[in-house]
Amino acid sequence: MALLDRHVGFLDALRGAGLPVSLAEGLDAARALTVLDLVDREALRAAYAATVVKRPSHRPPFDTLFDLWFPAAIGDGAAGPPPERPAKTTGPRQPDPLAEAMRERLFDLLLDGDEAGMRQLVREAVAAFGQSPSAARPAWSTYAVGSALDPRTLMAGLLRAVLEGQERGGLAERRARQMLEDRIADLNEMIVSETRRRVAEDKGTERVAKVAVRPPLENLDILRATKKDLAELRRAVHPLARRLATRLAIKHKAGRRGRLDFRRTVRASLSTGGVPVRTFHRPRRPHKPELVVLCDVSDSVSSFAHFTLLLAYALREQFTKVRVFAFIDNLDEVTKYFAPGVDVGDAMKTMTSEADLTWVSGRTNYGRAFELFAERYPDVVGPKTALLILGDARSNYGPLALSTLAHVAGKARRAHWLNPEPARDWDTGDSASSTYDKVVPMAECRNLAQLGQFIEDLA
Repeated sequence: MALLDRHVGFLDALRGAGLPVSLAEGLDAARALTVLDLVDREALRAAYAATVVKRPSHRPPFDTLFDLWFPAAIGDGAAGPPPERPAKTTGPRQPDPLAEAMRERLFDLLLDGDEAGMRQLVREAVAAFGQSPSAARPAWSTYAVGSALDPRTLMAGLLRAVLEGQERGGLAERRARQMLEDRIADLNEMIVSETRRRVAEDKGTERVAKVAVRPPLENLDILRATKKDLAELRRAVHPLARRLATRLAIKHKAGRRGRLDFRRTVRASLSTGGVPVRTFHRPRRPHKPELVVLCDVSDSVSSFAHFTLLLAYALREQFTKVRVFAFIDNLDEVTKYFAPGVDVGDAMKTMTSEADLTWVSGRTNYGRAFELFAERYPDVVGPKTALLILGDARSNYGPLALSTLAHVAGKARRAHWLNPEPARDWDTGDSASSTYDKVVPMAECRNLAQLGQFIEDLA
């Protein structure tokens, strides 16, 4: 692959992973290539990072993609051809002499913290153990390499070597253990990176790049988040809310002047020959809308509802009043569960166990929820209200109550629907997204970036 093609492909992969790389930044990176020694791979990495990486959270996916598009080696690289493997012997299982020799080298490398030596050893280990030649379709495996080296079993010997002559069980041992744990973690990351490089050579860099990196936290699909991702998302919501609140305050401050007072301006211009040297504006009426949230909390969208409610309540100073109504096939007001200072995770659990959200089947029924809302809370939505509906618009082929929803939305100042499903999945199966979109404008909202932008526009 030519250098220019590799450069363009790398930038496209960064954009595909959610990193905002502009055309100007790509040109800056290309100019940097003309003054660098391209043999110095780390200088090349630093130049790309300086021109295209904007946030600390973007650095891990950047490094992963850089290693794919600008690998440290090709094929076996400096490791040379895979070493000869001794023939299998019958009888009791014997340790692999090659693996034992590598483990002895690994012991010394971990003890010394020799990063370059560990990378070389990993390259040799992946070449030797990473691929099974007997498989019908050979595939590279990090597990096979990790099993051959098995660095965890070296911990006891490493601790004895590090703490020779020192008392065990104290602060020195804890610090030594942590140091060795960090070195083993770095080794495991090297194994993953090297194995990924070999897979990319077999299957194509573009194909591997699409699945090798996790998108930045703000672009992570909430509905597909893991348990670890959910914990990170929860920690990210409050800083996001603070940034949004600051932006909104600046916007409100900058827009303090109201509409032009035409009569006063014309009257004042008479003293200057009809030239409006000074303009007059009417006092700007402060406006803080009320926020009413109708939220589907069924299992299919529960994580999305969790984070939307969390952000909405973190921004409640931007609204005069926030009221939340949750539903599955029954509807109940759940505002009381989200009092200031309450952990939203605990509030969601309490709401699920105490609120009256299920009626008969426990399956989502949008039509019944809208009818119950209009019947039980006819005065909640008014001309000062921003109505926000959260859900995937999948009503299990039940009634949609379009006329009822149109009546409720018609009373609101603004009405919006946030759908956590990709737009390409709308109207598939029992989805009534396009039908509801004709009544209440519907927007795709799959991650914190889209959610934050929407709340900013709403407020």
